[in-house]
Amino acid sequence: MTPSAADEGGPAPGPRARPPRPAPDAAEGAPAPGLRARRAPRSRRDGEQPLTTPPAVPEPPEAVPAPPNTAAGAERRRGGTKERQPAPPESPASPASLEAARDPAPGPARTLAFVESPVQLLNVLEWAYATVAGEQSRPPRPSAAPAPDGASRPSRSPRTAGRPGPAPGLPGSPLARGVPRQPGPRDQGSGAGTGPAPVRPEPTGLLVVVLAPHDPMSRGQLRRMAELARDQGHEVRWEEARGGPTAPVATVGGLAGPLRRAHRIVIGDPFSRYVQLLLTITRARELVVVDDGTATMEFVAQLARGESLVRWHRRGSRGARDLLFAPVSASARRMLTPNDRRSVEVFTSFTALPVEPPPGVQVRANDFAWTRSAFGPPRISRGTDLVGTSLVETGVVDPEHYLGAVAALARNHGATRYFAHRRESAEKLRRIADRTGLEVVRPELPLEIVARRGPVGRTVLSFPSTVVHTLPLALAGTGITVAVCDIDPVWLTEHASPRAEGFLSEVTDTARDVRRLPASPLSAP
Repeated sequence: MTPSAADEGGPAPGPRARPPRPAPDAAEGAPAPGLRARRAPRSRRDGEQPLTTPPAVPEPPEAVPAPPNTAAGAERRRGGTKERQPAPPESPASPASLEAARDPAPGPARTLAFVESPVQLLNVLEWAYATVAGEQSRPPRPSAAPAPDGASRPSRSPRTAGRPGPAPGLPGSPLARGVPRQPGPRDQGSGAGTGPAPVRPEPTGLLVVVLAPHDPMSRGQLRRMAELARDQGHEVRWEEARGGPTAPVATVGGLAGPLRRAHRIVIGDPFSRYVQLLLTITRARELVVVDDGTATMEFVAQLARGESLVRWHRRGSRGARDLLFAPVSASARRMLTPNDRRSVEVFTSFTALPVEPPPGVQVRANDFAWTRSAFGPPRISRGTDLVGTSLVETGVVDPEHYLGAVAALARNHGATRYFAHRRESAEKLRRIADRTGLEVVRPELPLEIVARRGPVGRTVLSFPSTVVHTLPLALAGTGITVAVCDIDPVWLTEHASPRAEGFLSEVTDTARDVRRLPASPLSAP
């Protein structure tokens, strides 16, 4: 049947039959067919005159007729907005309907990022800083249903306009599934008393999903990085993805809907089994891989060679879990291969990649523009700082050889501080402090931000790691020298991957604007 004007929420075009039960006629505001009858006509309250025309339904000034297949169109067919009629369970007041109503057209508002480490989250912020400005400079997307006068249809309902709402496809407020945060500049003036309104950044539409690790240092840095992300207008969703036997099922189930609706997915670790599993669910047409340390180099090389995605420091033998997960890993590798329906971008500070990326993979340089614009310039001290590495924890370098190398570097270059990697063990750091006299510093944020904020030594020493590529970019123009010490092959353990020696050499060889230090004077004690 063709819906009548009353079915669309407006007054009936002509007289209609009275219902079996006595009720006011159309001139007194009778409800349209299918609507629940109101209580005694409000127009006949004491002191009021009867209405001579049907009461007009208040509409938001910017509302326009909606297509019948949208949430707004369904609302109009039911007779108006949520203020006019209590919502049944399947009405737009339900969480699922609210998600659909707040889900804008494809674009930056449909971007989900998955991170598992502070460095990944930092690089997501750098990607967003480099990307959002370019997307905002594009012409506005035409509305699907223009208003009669040609005005664009608003993307958000009047009840949610003007305030930050949840990211598309996810229920709840911006802090609903987030982590506790400390008061910051955006809270100035908030609370009791008079004062200026709190500073609220404009929502960017980027949702960062933190798949929280077990490591306490990583969790602490992630919480602080999450606050920096919120201060940029991004929403953060904290997932205890490793919180117990049922945590993976709950996490994947809770993210399945947003993943299917996402237009773009940003990942920080393509080797993560969690991320690979999530990639099998998404239908996104754009995939972006941001740096996860030096692993990005190995990822591009394996993708170009068509190999399985395996971390460079793992040995070739595959256990039962690897064999069981092999189909998922293969599916993720296919998802990370561009085709005519899906684009793949690598956003990296490793611009001098050892191999050519596969055809169709776009490589974009990360120059740490956000870090340089948000922090610094740093206060520079006269001393030398030494950056630690987790090569011992990953089983690549022997602990005694590493301790001897650290002691020799501190002695030969006058280092006074040792910036610990977030995964270095407390026992190892205690031995370094006792043997070398170095002040061991546990950074609360990624080293690129810590160094940019200062104070930092005039010379920064490091073993082959991510920082020999990122620190020269973050500290550009400051006059600070970054030096890298090669790894002597005799330092490697017998359990180290055969790929380890060549990979560490590639990390050093492809670094730019660094000073190289030979490994020979630092032979094992």
